[in-house]
Amino acid sequence: MSNDCYVSPLSERYASKEMQYIFSPDMKFRTWRKLWIALAEAENELGLPVTKEQIEELKAHQDDINYDDAKRREKECRHDVMSHVYAYGLQCPNAKGIIHLGATSCYVGDNTDLIIMTEALKLVRKKLVNVMSRLAEFADKYKALPTLGFTHFQPAQPTTVGKRACLWLQELKFDYDDICYIIDSMCLLGSKGTTGTQASFLELVHGEREKVKSLDAKIAEKMGFSSCIPVSGQTYTRKLDTRVINVLAGIAASAHKFSNDIRLLQHLKEIEEPFEKQQIGSSAMAYKRNPMRSERIASLARYVMVDAMNPSITSATQWFERTLDDSANKRLSVPEGFLAIDGILDLYLNVVDGLVVYDKVITKRLMSELPFMATENIMMDAVNAGGDRQELHERIRQLSMEAGKNVKELGLENNLLELIAADPMFHLSLDDLKACMDPTKYTGCAKEQTEEFLTEVIRPILAKHAEDLGIHAEINV
Repeated sequence: MSNDCYVSPLSERYASKEMQYIFSPDMKFRTWRKLWIALAEAENELGLPVTKEQIEELKAHQDDINYDDAKRREKECRHDVMSHVYAYGLQCPNAKGIIHLGATSCYVGDNTDLIIMTEALKLVRKKLVNVMSRLAEFADKYKALPTLGFTHFQPAQPTTVGKRACLWLQELKFDYDDICYIIDSMCLLGSKGTTGTQASFLELVHGEREKVKSLDAKIAEKMGFSSCIPVSGQTYTRKLDTRVINVLAGIAASAHKFSNDIRLLQHLKEIEEPFEKQQIGSSAMAYKRNPMRSERIASLARYVMVDAMNPSITSATQWFERTLDDSANKRLSVPEGFLAIDGILDLYLNVVDGLVVYDKVITKRLMSELPFMATENIMMDAVNAGGDRQELHERIRQLSMEAGKNVKELGLENNLLELIAADPMFHLSLDDLKACMDPTKYTGCAKEQTEEFLTEVIRPILAKHAEDLGIHAEINV
């Protein structure tokens, strides 16, 4: 690799080889040739002057693309599609005259973009369900481990580690629903002509409208799609790009939320992302274990969320049947959005695969706050022992303030239980109070919610994609 020119870090550092190939020139130009073959086959079936021998010649050179010939021709004519028509014609002299018959550049360009985005969406979904699978395993393993809940990042009613993981998992489930909908609704442009009227094809078939209608259906079927977009200008509406990239932005937002939570939990020393034996956390502070994978997820996620503005603005500013101010933007925003989300999902999978749970730290922090959480139960026990609920409420409030002061201002341990036991108003011994300190009494339905969510919502999805499961993410840096 040359070190004297810019290389996108999305290719060099973050995205997988599989995703990079989907957006590679080779994938694009091979797809162009498949589309030319599909067009020729459809035209042959409709009775146009395209022979089976010409189609067989095209198929014989479908994959051995003569790139050098195309590049030389493009320097002369400054047109990428016509350069590849010319190069294909050199290899297929008998079929040269029917390649691209009746089509515009958007026939190969736009249809290829839609095919490539569909393939990329399928890879994203594959990686998404693998992340969901690993998160489900994690949630199931820790479904009953009590942990301190947080609202506003302040101590709140306990939950369980597994239930918290279900919050991350549920966001991915919504993303899964969205991406499935988009994949299922993807269609081709078909062959619509220069302004979407199919006028050139109507001329080729001597005005037979039904043949024009069937042309799109035949092309779609041959390329593995169920339909073509019903109406268009020269291009497919760029609204489709907006829909696709918005799904990626949604996945990015879900991953960002997960990465934030992991970074906060790592600060608390409760849960850590993987840290390798030779990994260096800081060039100055040798003891550091920075959550760099989670930080990278957040960083790339912000890029994808902002990138979603590109196709939206492009879609909004297209003029009538065609304008070319979309081209340069699409070449950047669509591939790089996919490359970035690919890197995010690889990181997400890598982090979940290696999460380290420090249950003793989790329990210690929970127990330090649990006396405050348990005050309502303690108050009920004191009422059962003959106390007045209103008086007890005020007294617990006063003692809680005193215990909070001891912790915050004096740096002492939480002694709320001792303060309550020493107060004759409660008629409760320290042993009575400690009996209330079982954390599982305060996690509500967290364990059961986790089990039901995994069984009823997540596992049916994973069963549907069983053949896609089991991948392991490799990260480059």
